[in-house]
Amino acid sequence: MAAQEDTALEMDQTSDEGYDSAHDYHSLNAMLNLYDSNGKIQFDKDRQAAREFVTSHVADNTRQFDSTHERLSYLLNNQYYDKRVFDEYTPEFLDSIYAHAESLGFEFETFLGAFKFYSSYALKSFDGKQYLEDFPERCVAVALELASGDEDLAIKYAEEIIRGRFQPATPTFLNLGKAQRGEPVSCFLVRIEDNMESISRGINAALQLSKRGGGVALLLSNLRELGAPIKHIENQSSGVIPVMKLLEDSFSYANQLGARQGAGAVYLSAHHPDILRFLDTKRENADEKIRIKSLSLGVVIPDITFELAKQRKPMALFSPYDVQRVYGKPLSDISITENYDKMVADDRISKKYIDAREFFMTIAEIQFESGYPYIVFEDTVNRANPIDGRITMSNLCSEILQVQEPNEFNEDLTFKHVGRDISCNLGSLNIAKAIDGGLADTVETSIRALTSVAEHTHIDAVPSIRRANDEGHAIGLGEMNLHGFLAREGMHYGSPEALDFTDMYFMTVAYHAYRASHRIAVERGTAFARFEKSAYAKPAGQGNYFDKYTDGRRSLEPQTQFVRDLFAKFKIEIPTVDDWKELQAAILKDGIYNQNLQAVPPTGSISYINHSTSSIHPIASKIEIRKEGKIGRVYYPAPYMTNDNLQYYDDAYEIGWKAIVDTYAVATQHVDQGLSLTLFFPDTATTRDINKAQIYAWRKGIKTLYYIRIRQQALEGTEVEGCVSCQL
Repeated sequence: MAAQEDTALEMDQTSDEGYDSAHDYHSLNAMLNLYDSNGKIQFDKDRQAAREFVTSHVADNTRQFDSTHERLSYLLNNQYYDKRVFDEYTPEFLDSIYAHAESLGFEFETFLGAFKFYSSYALKSFDGKQYLEDFPERCVAVALELASGDEDLAIKYAEEIIRGRFQPATPTFLNLGKAQRGEPVSCFLVRIEDNMESISRGINAALQLSKRGGGVALLLSNLRELGAPIKHIENQSSGVIPVMKLLEDSFSYANQLGARQGAGAVYLSAHHPDILRFLDTKRENADEKIRIKSLSLGVVIPDITFELAKQRKPMALFSPYDVQRVYGKPLSDISITENYDKMVADDRISKKYIDAREFFMTIAEIQFESGYPYIVFEDTVNRANPIDGRITMSNLCSEILQVQEPNEFNEDLTFKHVGRDISCNLGSLNIAKAIDGGLADTVETSIRALTSVAEHTHIDAVPSIRRANDEGHAIGLGEMNLHGFLAREGMHYGSPEALDFTDMYFMTVAYHAYRASHRIAVERGTAFARFEKSAYAKPAGQGNYFDKYTDGRRSLEPQTQFVRDLFAKFKIEIPTVDDWKELQAAILKDGIYNQNLQAVPPTGSISYINHSTSSIHPIASKIEIRKEGKIGRVYYPAPYMTNDNLQYYDDAYEIGWKAIVDTYAVATQHVDQGLSLTLFFPDTATTRDINKAQIYAWRKGIKTLYYIRIRQQALEGTEVEGCVSCQL
């Protein structure tokens, strides 16, 4: 059930063989998991481990250069760095930006952060034996490509990343500036329509995108069900399972030069006739003929499904073949909630029925066994969608929610019409450090950086992704380190003060994000394509997206004195009604450049190198234990945790799913896309508990649910005397 945020790995990965577990740094890190003689956690040992790792292993295995000029000449001449990126700057500027980066005095705060960076991100010699850059140098290389020759922007980008306020997603941070590289994009979303040409093209897209290092999600809701007619001959279709098998094999084959298995997900409507067979593919005892091992599953659930379960009524499953034939639209493009009674009464549409309550219990059972499926609350998503069109699916991490448009193909698989599919251009703010830095400038710089990521992405192999990216410039500014910040400032996760802060913080970020996108639109002289059909372009007071901030329906001020004082302490101004009205008027006049702006991913490795708690959910453990290749166990302390503030670091299982849902609910209202929400349950949880949590999340306005995690019951006798992680 591990997060899939890190969907690209470097082609020249360093072998784990260079790490000797007998080194002092490994022993020092292990002491983090042992109390000292006074019963205290030895945080200083982990910091010592990080310094020892850098000054011994890294220093001994880094190629040395006498100057920046010598280093860049070597890396450019030997095709490590992309000459086109560095040719946009003068040698004098390159000397100055690298000197400035070094002067910022960056140090890794944890051993795992340092280890993760050097094992997975730092540029290495082609034989994998030498490091060719350190953390500030990687940040500068990324900043230089993002800035495209703009010296001021390059310095801003480098500072934000080095100071830890903004962290590009793994593919961006890993690849930019390098000559041998993958795409700077985290993941992709592709629709498949109900014809062989679209299925063939979908499998090809999965191969092409997986080869480039991205995770790929595909929509299967429009494929005809098992036994549906083909060319009017009954009982011919094999349904969605064989297509899932083909996709799973495709991801296994396109395994990124053997560095890692390709990552894929498939989404299916809850009202598709194959839905129960779809779910059965993840059962532990599933027949090998249908079992899906590595493909992730997602279910798209409309409001009507919950209403039918509440009323103890059966739910109808509608033939996509008949829906397309009768209504001229694919099943995914029709609101099932709005058309349910009409479709039930229509004899032209074949249908079968299942028990709605048993359907939800089946989902809970499968989640209990496997953590799948992800869930998209279809109507909640589309009510909040500001863009013209329907959202029909999500991505591999369930935070991307964008409108797509179907492709049309000729028999020879050429395009009759190029539709729109999705690429995820992601990066995240470190909430604590962004606030320390004043927030507003960091948000604007981050929006500009992510816009540049979109403009540096050219997926010609899948024209529908290229078209949507070029027209919409969609990005996803995420967040991480919420729990770390709350604890640092003396707030319990899920408390009234924490919810109040989360509400005000996300609203403030949204304001500055939209203001930045508006400024870019003014500078470029254009808004995203079809801006005029979006909720951003509706007249004020008549369904405009920003009416929720200007019509007095909600307070824009903190509800607690604690949070008022907190924002005052950091000198961060919360946008007022007048601020929003002024921004609304400006956007009505000029538009915004980015079709989508925010999406909160789960964040994985980037959290460790940034020393952040992952995303906005609570920590999974005060001292996290990770298995890192041949080096073995590595211990990671929660950010800002000391022996004096442990009471603020209850883990996600102790905090419980309700507080997590409440936190995401207040954040969701300010995020135009989704937030990757994992639900955590104790080892005593039942399927009924999971079902209750899902219903609660739906009622609270949550858009999507990611994984379900059940705490594993400790084996009797495994507690070790003096072991921190065994006793916390």
